[in-house]
Amino acid sequence: MTAIQTLHKVVDIAEKRRDEALGVLAQMQRELRVAQDQMDQLQAYAQEAEARWAARSAVGVDTALLMHHRQFMHKIHHALEFQNGVLGDRQRHIDNAQEQVHAAERDLAGLRKFAERKQQAIDHKAQRQDQKYTDEMALSIHLRHQLAQAQARN
Repeated sequence: MTAIQTLHKVVDIAEKRRDEALGVLAQMQRELRVAQDQMDQLQAYAQEAEARWAARSAVGVDTALLMHHRQFMHKIHHALEFQNGVLGDRQRHIDNAQEQVHAAERDLAGLRKFAERKQQAIDHKAQRQDQKYTDEMALSIHLRHQLAQAQARN
């Protein structure tokens, strides 16, 4: 395997690493959407519970029912706080995944540029070799032509 082939393999590996990082980021974003949906459901449920309580308390309630409602709402608020923590965790995971994607893209861009420069150097060297061969061939033809003319004169 030539050096340029090896370099192309390294670029392929960097592309796979970048693609994997993009996949992880997409998964993290899906998980954030699910967590946000759960938060929205909890918030809607808490609002419904408060609305039901407001309607029910308008006709009067006893102390036990009031305590039960307060405990219930405390649990809902605790669930909302917990879900808010989950959202924060998910966002931190997304931020980390985005950093990984950026690093992978930077590495890939650098490797591609390096491979491009190496390929240009190889192509330039090949052009110089071709030009040298062409020049030598032209010189050889020219010398043979001059030798043939010199022999024809003699």
